[in-house]
Amino acid sequence: MHDMPGHDYHIDIPGTTIFDGKMAMKGYALNKMCYSFNKAVNRDAFRDDPETYMNDYNLTEAQKDAIRSSNILAMIEEGGNIYYLAKLAGIFKLGVQDVGGLQTGRTTEEFKEFLLSQA
Repeated sequence: MHDMPGHDYHIDIPGTTIFDGKMAMKGYALNKMCYSFNKAVNRDAFRDDPETYMNDYNLTEAQKDAIRSSNILAMIEEGGNIYYLAKLAGIFKLGVQDVGGLQTGRTTEEFKEFLLSQA
């Protein structure tokens, strides 16, 4: 039997928002709304009237402001889980590499080059 190293799940990683239980509770409404985008009819409803759609899910003003400005990093800070936010990012025409660039302070092209350099 191998010894498993201990893990500190409370490590501070500068510039990183850790998605833990507290953040899950904070972002519950936002993530629930993003989950609804699995259905095309809901994506269309959001595009047609985002304010009503956000109100229907009881988003906080900070969450709404992050969405209004298409600020994925602010959405993460407001409890958004990147796996759920991916659907919303798609509505904004942002791909995974766009979001990766935002998270690392790079342009999308710089982020793609970075990924290729790691291969």
